[in-house]
Amino acid sequence: MGLKYRTYLDGTAIFGCTRCKTHLTTGDALVSKQFQGQHGQAFLFNYVVNILEGEAEDRSMTTGLHTVKDISCVKCNTILGWTYVKAYNDDNKYKEGKFILERKLLTDVK
Repeated sequence: MGLKYRTYLDGTAIFGCTRCKTHLTTGDALVSKQFQGQHGQAFLFNYVVNILEGEAEDRSMTTGLHTVKDISCVKCNTILGWTYVKAYNDDNKYKEGKFILERKLLTDVK
């Protein structure tokens, strides 16, 4: 098994994996801080790098039924949150293609 290529981000606010500090996203990609995850507060982002996506599955959440994929850190495999594949309610369509990262699993890298 070879080395895994990782993307390094630049900017004023960089969020990384709390376990291994791998860069995940920037403050510019932050859409909302008004989400809840399994570990408390979670953030919605437009884009995330250095992740692996799990299998798509339907989950019933507080805002209704969604098809989601768990996302984990490409370096240490810590599950960090999920990505929205499909929202069945029109009010939640804006979440499609976006990412939830749990605040407790993030660290400020820069």
